[in-house]
Amino acid sequence: MARAWSLAARPQGTPKHTDFAMIDLADGALGEGDVRVANRWLSVDPYMRGRMNDVKSYVPPFAIGEAMQGGAIGEVIESNAPGIAVGDMVQHMMGWRDQAVVPAEGVQKLPALGVDPQAFLGQFGMPGMTAYFGLLAVAQAREGDTVFVSAAAGAVGSTVVQVAKAKGMTVIGSAGGAEKCAWVKSLGADAVIDYKAGTPVVKALADAAPKGIDVYFDNVGGEHLDAALAAARPKARFAICGMIDVYNDGKPTELRYLARLIGNRVQMRGFIVSDYMARAEEFYRDMGGWLAAGKLQREETVHEGLEAMPDAFLGLFSGGNTGKMLVRV
Repeated sequence: MARAWSLAARPQGTPKHTDFAMIDLADGALGEGDVRVANRWLSVDPYMRGRMNDVKSYVPPFAIGEAMQGGAIGEVIESNAPGIAVGDMVQHMMGWRDQAVVPAEGVQKLPALGVDPQAFLGQFGMPGMTAYFGLLAVAQAREGDTVFVSAAAGAVGSTVVQVAKAKGMTVIGSAGGAEKCAWVKSLGADAVIDYKAGTPVVKALADAAPKGIDVYFDNVGGEHLDAALAAARPKARFAICGMIDVYNDGKPTELRYLARLIGNRVQMRGFIVSDYMARAEEFYRDMGGWLAAGKLQREETVHEGLEAMPDAFLGLFSGGNTGKMLVRV
C-alpha cells in the first residue's frame, strides 16, 4: 500500500508534529488515462500553510484525515495513458506520499534542460516561475532598476536575485544569518541585509539604497514590507508573492509607511504563479539560456525519507533552508 501524510488537526499558530498523521492508501487499479507514479522527490512550500486553515482561498483547504497534496517528481511505474511510458520522469501535484495514481492531464514530462529532476520543484519549477514572472511581469522590473527582495536565500528569492542580475538590475537582498547572506552575495547581489543582525530593516535598507528602490519582491511581509514602503521611489512597483511573517500568527501587519503609497504612486500587486502557466515556454527559454551561460546557481536543503515531510515543512518557518527545501523519498 502507498503511504501518505494527512492533516490530523488544523494548526493553531505554528504547526506541530501532532497536526500530521501518516495514513495508508489502497492500491487501486488504473483507470483509462491514468498513470502510477513512484515519487522520488517531494516539495514543501510556504503556501501550504494556508491550505491547513479551513478558509476559502485560491486553492481548497486540506481535508482532515485525507492525503495532502503538493509538488512532486516521480518515475512512471505503470501507465494506462497514451504518450506516457513506464520509466518516464514526470512532475505532478500528488505529493506528501510515496506513490500516486494521477490522470495523464495531471502530469508533465520534464523538459530536457540538462538539470537534475528535483530542479523542477525549485528553480526550474513553480518557485522559479514565481520569481521570473513576479519580477518581470508583475513588477515590470527592467534594466537599471534597483530591486529589493526579501527571503533572498529561499527558492523564490534566490532566483529573483539571479534573474534581476541577468537583466541588468541592482539587487539588494535580505536573509537571516551571515552564512545565508554570504550565499546571496555570491549569487551577485550588490548588497545584502542580515535581518537577524539587530539593525531594523528600515534602517538597513535605507543605508543599502540611499536613493531608494524601484521594485520590491515580497516574500515576507511585516517589517520588510514596511521598510520597502519607506524606501520606495516615485512609481515603484511591488510584487506581493508571500507573507510568511504572518502565516502562523495571523496578526495584522503594522505598516507605518503605508501612506507613502499615495504620494509616491506606488503600485502594489499580489499574484499567483498559476496566472502565468500559459507562458511557461518563455520561462524555460530564458532560464535555459541563462543556465547555458553559467548565470544560474541553486542550492537545495534535502531531508531524507517520507517520514521527514513534517520536519521539512516546519523548517520553512524557522529559516531551516538555504535554497529549495526538498524531501527525497
